[in-house]
Amino acid sequence: MSIIVPVKDGKVVDETASANAASQAVESKNNGLDKDAFLQLLVAQMKYQDPLEPTSNTEYISQLATFSSLEEMQNLNTSMESQQATNLVGKTVIMKVTSTTGASNVVQGRVDYIVKERGKLYLSIDEKLYSLDDLDRVVDDEYLDALAMADGFKKAMDDLPDPKKLTLKDKDALEVVRKAYNSLTTYQQEMIEKYYPDSLKKLQELLAEMKNMTQTDDSDESEDDENNKGETEGSGGTEGSGGTEETPKA
Repeated sequence: MSIIVPVKDGKVVDETASANAASQAVESKNNGLDKDAFLQLLVAQMKYQDPLEPTSNTEYISQLATFSSLEEMQNLNTSMESQQATNLVGKTVIMKVTSTTGASNVVQGRVDYIVKERGKLYLSIDEKLYSLDDLDRVVDDEYLDALAMADGFKKAMDDLPDPKKLTLKDKDALEVVRKAYNSLTTYQQEMIEKYYPDSLKKLQELLAEMKNMTQTDDSDESEDDENNKGETEGSGGTEGSGGTEETPKA
């Protein structure tokens, strides 16, 4: 297919360049070839076609079908984005926002509502709007609770002494941590095992050390009781033998 350009006063009128510039501006604005740019290209093709070798109707129909498909795909994409944003309301999300200086900031919070401005969707977090394009992760509430429990467990373990410095005075505090850990759900315990395995290992070592210390203390107390009992019985037998005298028979 040939393409002709108009000539005015002996000079070529560069309308094609203007059309291309407009087309590139639209493409740059939308970061891709959208339906408006596609339509402009189609109109420019029809406008500057060679009248001696015009484009066939079949080719135009094919291009119009492509245009319709492109429009439907974009409408579907817009609908899916709206549905995605709607499903985020009430959920905790993590946004990665890039400032004008290029610095990347992380924002975490619960989505209160969504709003659409100039064709773009925004999420409201703590009364501030963030573009849906900045969405990084959607966080489950159960995950956040388990992570908070894991952080609290680590802090409690940090407050306990080293297993080698454990004394019987730490028994009550250790028992509180043990009961708290046993009351957690399986998911929360798995979170501790995943992120703070050293703290969990320390708890096991402390419990084992405390058990040994308790058994040793009970053994010492039992031994003292046996010794005291033996001393009492020994002294009682001596007094009995000395106070009783058999009378010989005549």
